[in-house]
Amino acid sequence: MSEAPAMSELLDTDDPGFQQVLACVFGIQQHESRTYLVLLENPESTVAELSDVLERDRSNVNRSLTTLLDKGLVERQRRLLDPGGYVYQYTATELPEAKSLLHDALDQWAEIVHQSIDDYGNDHPPS
Repeated sequence: MSEAPAMSELLDTDDPGFQQVLACVFGIQQHESRTYLVLLENPESTVAELSDVLERDRSNVNRSLTTLLDKGLVERQRRLLDPGGYVYQYTATELPEAKSLLHDALDQWAEIVHQSIDDYGNDHPPS
């Protein structure tokens, strides 16, 4: 199973791609960021449809969608079926909103890092 890229990996890249930035900032795996990008181009997709496009098992796609839902990158709606029952359809958060979420998350992280730097040594002044 691939892991989310580390911030150092992102900083060491001269020209990181959007998928890499997305995975790193949100702490998600590459296949989850790929799921988001596929959903941008295939709104209102079901798990079965995404599974076919992504060429991944439905259970793996379902887990990716759960993670993306938790991060606010995907919305889910229930569609009633004619013979009865229902199916969930997933749509990616619009790109401008996702970019805003990315900027906010990165700004929050930078603020925490700056505070950590500023606080260092305050508890134990040099002797």
